Amino acid sequence: MNEPANLRFLRRLVTALTGTMIVGLIILIALIVIRFWSTPAAGPALPQLPEAISLPEGASAQAITFGTGWIAVVTDDQQILVYDSASGALRDSLDLRD
Repeated sequence: MNEPANLRFLRRLVTALTGTMIVGLIILIALIVIRFWSTPAAGPALPQLPEAISLPEGASAQAITFGTGWIAVVTDDQQILVYDSASGALRDSLDLRD
């Protein structure tokens, strides 16, 4: 029995696509296995922290952020205090009150 050329082409195309999907699935599974069995990468470097930071009298911290060589503290009385990350000395302050 001789099949039409279009049907033969379609059968080969489906076989090729099936093979491609099987190979792709095997590659994905291998990458996932390799990723989970590999040694974990070191996390981000933690910021350098001073021994202590002195806030002004009566102020308490609402938020803290770290930069290269500095630490910024937002206080509840609407000030941003910038400290040196190595020594803990106050570098600058910004008053946000109107």
